[in-house]
Amino acid sequence: MVKLTNSIGVITDSFRVPVREALVKAKEVGADGVQIYAVKGEMAPENLSAEARKELKKYIDDLGLQISALVGDFGGHGFQDSKANPEIIEKSKRVMDLAFDLGTNIVTTHIGIVPHEENAIFAAMQTACEELSQYANGMGGHFAIETGPEPSAHLKSFLDTLTGHGVAVNFDPANMVMVTGDDPVQGVYTLKDYIVHTHVKDGRRLREVDPRDVYGMLGYEPMTHEKIAEMATSGPFVELPLGEGDVDFDKYFQALIDIGYTGYLTIEREVGQSPEVDIRKAVEFIKRYK
Repeated sequence: MVKLTNSIGVITDSFRVPVREALVKAKEVGADGVQIYAVKGEMAPENLSAEARKELKKYIDDLGLQISALVGDFGGHGFQDSKANPEIIEKSKRVMDLAFDLGTNIVTTHIGIVPHEENAIFAAMQTACEELSQYANGMGGHFAIETGPEPSAHLKSFLDTLTGHGVAVNFDPANMVMVTGDDPVQGVYTLKDYIVHTHVKDGRRLREVDPRDVYGMLGYEPMTHEKIAEMATSGPFVELPLGEGDVDFDKYFQALIDIGYTGYLTIEREVGQSPEVDIRKAVEFIKRYK
């Protein structure tokens, strides 16, 4: 029997309520920590003064929670567009600064699909990620790429071209199952040196799909979070409650133990009519392995 010691996290946006209300709900469902979007509105770095950051951190501490990571995903094409990259890179750095102020050294993001050929898009992504990696390396932090747009072996080959582990991995097994059909268990072993944060999510692939139709690509229309959620209910795949999809959690959790991963298992629920109910059940699902 798999025996987990990892802390359990929840993405606050999954509750679909304001941040502070979501923090209370996270505590109520039994989570140890939270992952929070920090790209716009009240959580955008430019909208949080030094004093406001201290106050928010105290609020989270007083709830008995930690921040597992911030989300610094600015959407669009990720870092595929060399002309747009300077602005997104600077915004990403400010999210990293905010993360440290709030007590975490991890910012999760999507960088766009890594091309299989070393073309102009590949070069733009590599240049941007190298700059981010060096920034994070200097702070002891990580920009963690979410798995799903490409097979784990290809993602590793891209990460291996960068300096240090400032750009690392936020491992999402369901994305791999739903989009590329990649084996998330093998993916854990393949990406073992880079995994700094994980998602606990389940799903099923209903038919083969071009990842560009899911995540967008330069030359394709970028996908919004709303469109991705819609696709997960009526498209080529379906996101499902934990244990009801095709992620083999016994093997997935065992793989994380095997590689010595001690970080957060963070619940993400992007669809469904009762997110709080689903998240509470997800917490209970993970606690069965405790």
